[in-house]
Amino acid sequence: MDNSIKAFVFDVYGTLFDVTAIKKECEDLYPGYGEKISQTWRTKQVEYFMLRQLMGNYDTLYSITHQALKHTLKENGLQSSEQNEHLLLEAYLHLPLYMEVEAVLAQLEDKNLVVFSNGSHDMLDPLIENAGLTDLFSRIISIDEVKQFKPAPASYEYAWEKFGIEKHEVLFMSSNGWDISGAKNFGFQTAWINRKNLPKEELGLEPDYIFKDLNGLLKWK
Repeated sequence: MDNSIKAFVFDVYGTLFDVTAIKKECEDLYPGYGEKISQTWRTKQVEYFMLRQLMGNYDTLYSITHQALKHTLKENGLQSSEQNEHLLLEAYLHLPLYMEVEAVLAQLEDKNLVVFSNGSHDMLDPLIENAGLTDLFSRIISIDEVKQFKPAPASYEYAWEKFGIEKHEVLFMSSNGWDISGAKNFGFQTAWINRKNLPKEELGLEPDYIFKDLNGLLKWK
């Protein structure tokens, strides 16, 4: 265990909140398609913000999530409507926490806990508030403030400047391999929350720690 850690920084989607759970709302509206919609929607969401970052054509993650949903429904030959889109986007503000998250964060409440997400504040803040977690975090940082999506170095730079500590004193947590690679490339220590038991990314940027869920962080309790 590294005792030099001064900030525990958490990604949100897939790390604290289960984005796959939205398949229930998708299934309710489009029977037989819930699983496929939820998977394609998430894949297209990530693809769109990566593309916008590369093109220098920024939009908020809320808008991108809406755009990705529209494309997903068309790709599956499904009829869309403003009402259905609104219901599914609203569900993104009420995603469930993974089962261990609340207990782990409560046990680490004496630490400097920070959220750092690609989510824009219009979707990020309500999500965290609805889950009752707001008071556990010292900061909720959105890349919308700098308009640079992770894994761009400028996004991690923006967050780091707010901490007032050395890069190696930051432990960044994410379930997304691309985000862990980006944070490691920038110079943060990283803990990959490998919930799906995936192989490591082949980018020469090894995570400092690999845990199956957030319980692995209790070594710093």
